[in-house]
Amino acid sequence: MYPFVRLIGLYASARRRPALTWEETSEFSTWTRPWDCDMFGEMNNGRHLTLLDLGRFDYAIRIGMMEMLRKQGWGLVVGGGSVRYRRRLLPFDRFSIRTRLAAVDDKWFYFQQSLIRKGEACSSALMRTAVTRGSGTVPTAEVAAALGVPDFSLPTPDWVRAWIEADAARPWPPDSDLKAPARRVGAQVSAD
Repeated sequence: MYPFVRLIGLYASARRRPALTWEETSEFSTWTRPWDCDMFGEMNNGRHLTLLDLGRFDYAIRIGMMEMLRKQGWGLVVGGGSVRYRRRLLPFDRFSIRTRLAAVDDKWFYFQQSLIRKGEACSSALMRTAVTRGSGTVPTAEVAAALGVPDFSLPTPDWVRAWIEADAARPWPPDSDLKAPARRVGAQVSAD
């Protein structure tokens, strides 16, 4: 289930904390609830992604984006992402969620986010997001102008550019690469 109680608490706390600029990093602390965990007694990988949502909400609230979205009637959408999981988060572990804007292009905002415990990253993600309205996505320049920073730009780091290019090379629709019959090789199933 989506952590609506945490989201409400986040809204309340983010509004009391200092505002951020686009270039700054959002960070807040939380802890692993028992219901965040899977049958192996650690935070479920899907819950990491849900908590990263909260990190982006914290960032958006503190730069003034959530208020602007409400006024415009716009929304937010995730268009893709890549996650690395490196360390377990156990029940009652305290950790922080760090969120920063890594790059911007004409359509997408790219966020680098991490769950940090005792100074070490437990997971880290690159998430591609956009602002939406009824007719589709809102160009990032229009979003920046609505936030009062019309000349905002951010260079794209090489590692983000490499991810964008790799993701663009994936077949779409996804079934196009699954048409070859699978053949059994040992304990693995592969396609020719």
